[in-house]
Amino acid sequence: MPPIVQMDGLAFSYPTREIFKNVTLDITQGQVVGIMGSSGCGKSTLLRLIGGQLRASRGVCRVMGEDVSRIGNDALYRLRRRIGMQFQQNGLFTDLSVFDNIAFPIREKTNLSESVIEDLVLLKLNAVGLRGASRLMPSELSGGMIRRVALARAIALDPELVIYDEPFAGLDPISCNVVANLIRRLNDALGVTSIVVSYDAQESLKIVDYVYFIADGVIAAQGKTADIKVSSDPFVRQFIHGQAHGPVHFHYPSDPYAKDLSVEAAVS
Repeated sequence: MPPIVQMDGLAFSYPTREIFKNVTLDITQGQVVGIMGSSGCGKSTLLRLIGGQLRASRGVCRVMGEDVSRIGNDALYRLRRRIGMQFQQNGLFTDLSVFDNIAFPIREKTNLSESVIEDLVLLKLNAVGLRGASRLMPSELSGGMIRRVALARAIALDPELVIYDEPFAGLDPISCNVVANLIRRLNDALGVTSIVVSYDAQESLKIVDYVYFIADGVIAAQGKTADIKVSSDPFVRQFIHGQAHGPVHFHYPSDPYAKDLSVEAAVS
């Protein structure tokens, strides 16, 4: 069976910054795959490349057999209907109830009757434990509940691929654990493939089957979760243990500090 997502020699740059030099990865159907890396390494950009919002400058980005860097808009929109997305900031409509937030993509993309839509929405909300909150507004929910509503909306159209962009950001430990377990259970129960993009290594490694680490525009490390947890690779160890010193630098590249100070002194 071919990979559901396949990148081969992928490169991408913004006008003033190179993001990816040479990224090659395969995401197997049915797995929960983690994409990890420090802030600013290009994780969210990778998602935009998968969704066709951005086009690779070189290489291949193939999703469910379609090269999203080369297909036309009609084919791209059809492909997107097969993908569910939980956005980093959740992306709920603040003026719509929980029920209507979940119903929105179903109403937009199908011709189902309202009675069928109601059954589907309550089914999705029940899956994330929020059927009783269907008539609440987003402003009445906690951060963890909002994240679960966003998760329910991501699976509203029964996608083949679900993408989670920083699903644990801003959550307390209990909510993190609840959301992580939901991602794993829904992936297995629905028979989908999930991509979890996160910098939270501790939470992600509880649920993913395989991990890719991004750094300096390439795949810096990869492996099965069990192997990653015991890896001696300096980059992997620094990242999963949150160590201050290692291959990942805290400071953004710049001239020596003393040089900046001498320039400042000369100007004054």
